[in-house]
Amino acid sequence: MKHALKGLVTATALAAVMATGAVSADEPKRGGTLLTTLQQNPRNLNPAVQSGTVTGFPGAQLFASPLRYDDDWTPQPYLAESWSVSDDGLTVTLNLVKNAKFHDGHPITSSDVAFSVKVIQEKHPFKAMFAPVASVDTPDDHTAILNLDRPHPALMLAMSGQLMSIIPEHIYGDGQDPKSHPRNNADVVGSGPFKLVEFKNGEHVILERFDDFFIEGRPYLDKIVMRIITDPAARAIALENGELHFSGFESLPRIINRLKKVDGLNVTADGYGAIGPLDWLAINTTKGPLADKRVRQAIAYAVDRNFIQKALMQGTASDALTGIHPDSPFYEADVNPYDLDLDKANALLDEAGFAKGSDGMRFGLTIDFGWPDVKPQVEYTKAALKKVGIDVTVRASADFPAWAKRMGTMDFELSWDTVFNWGDPVIGVHRTYLSSNIAKGVWSNTQGYSNASVDEILAAAAVETDSDKRKALYSQFQKIVNDEVPLYFTNTLPYHTVYSDKVGNPPIGIWGTSTPIDNMYLK
Repeated sequence: MKHALKGLVTATALAAVMATGAVSADEPKRGGTLLTTLQQNPRNLNPAVQSGTVTGFPGAQLFASPLRYDDDWTPQPYLAESWSVSDDGLTVTLNLVKNAKFHDGHPITSSDVAFSVKVIQEKHPFKAMFAPVASVDTPDDHTAILNLDRPHPALMLAMSGQLMSIIPEHIYGDGQDPKSHPRNNADVVGSGPFKLVEFKNGEHVILERFDDFFIEGRPYLDKIVMRIITDPAARAIALENGELHFSGFESLPRIINRLKKVDGLNVTADGYGAIGPLDWLAINTTKGPLADKRVRQAIAYAVDRNFIQKALMQGTASDALTGIHPDSPFYEADVNPYDLDLDKANALLDEAGFAKGSDGMRFGLTIDFGWPDVKPQVEYTKAALKKVGIDVTVRASADFPAWAKRMGTMDFELSWDTVFNWGDPVIGVHRTYLSSNIAKGVWSNTQGYSNASVDEILAAAAVETDSDKRKALYSQFQKIVNDEVPLYFTNTLPYHTVYSDKVGNPPIGIWGTSTPIDNMYLK
């Protein structure tokens, strides 16, 4: 699904608070308990200090953000009823709704917004989101002015969903570390449409409607029960027999295709555009033969992207030819797809000076993986590269942290990886390619890729407020990276959302479950 480009909004928005997500022809009903699931145990329910979609689902219900987004990547009012951006892009003024309260009855004020920005800057792992915010002025209780030291078009998306939770200063400003604050997981005082009833580790998160929510008549649901079910087969059975109304992030192809055949269930790949999950083959560009661009291109020609999608993903994933998700308005599809071509791969390897030996092999490489789901891709890569004379040894890690340590210290040659865009490229894309971000932990520039032109383009795109010019910069960036292959992009993750016919307005907008579901209802 492609969307029109929506950039930094410079006009003041005065629309009424709007719903987002799918639009239902049915009249929403009030009441009922939504039975849904989390696929992992959340470490933390406070998205201001914790990233990840398993925190984002409950977190976006517990805490409100200034903005929300419609299906066309256009910002909509939420906790901020209107906003404006100065002509020079250096100040963003948020006008908060007047009747907003935290769950303990305290009013939500601009001081809480300023406090939340400070906590996010200091404690959230995504440092790029609010890095240009130098200060926040609070001239009155309902006006927050974010002062920037440079234009920051990514700020608009960073003020949505789970990325900018407004948390109460009177709770988190007590001197304790917000990152480990006991109120993150128990007795939570939020600002969103639902209150926490109970978080029981490994079992469930239960929420109930906040009757003083600032949008009149919302939320529709009385209660949300999020069962923590880590086994995909168990979730599938629960969906089939009606024990669950809804589940997001289902990613096993055989399960997805099985659920597509169940009467009363709907299965869709919509809802993941902003999260932007991608699979790619990571290549350490500083290691031996891999330092040669021709070798990396040869690997891309030898690994059949179509086989991965059709055979391994069973048709549940889509093409993703660059490091930007294909649903993003910044995606550039006009790049070399590196369709399977063993002759071209062999020619490139010969040209690079890696002739085949008497055993038919040119050189050896290792390939790592960090979780079982990607083992089929790893085994396939070993077989595919053998056809062009590259002897691949599979190296398993004891667990995910062991793999992450290897990646974060660049102790690898090849590895299958999964990375999220997180909305704007500044937040989740730049980190992979900037020379300044080489070898600083997993999901940084662990490829050791360095290109001065790419650095300059990304720096320009990070401050460009003209949407068309910004899109042109990202097009240029994607074409360079496509040619130099520090990563070989293959597909979107096969994430799907499964929901019952009983569900109205399922969260299948650009942020999926990382958005408030105050407009969701049971028929």
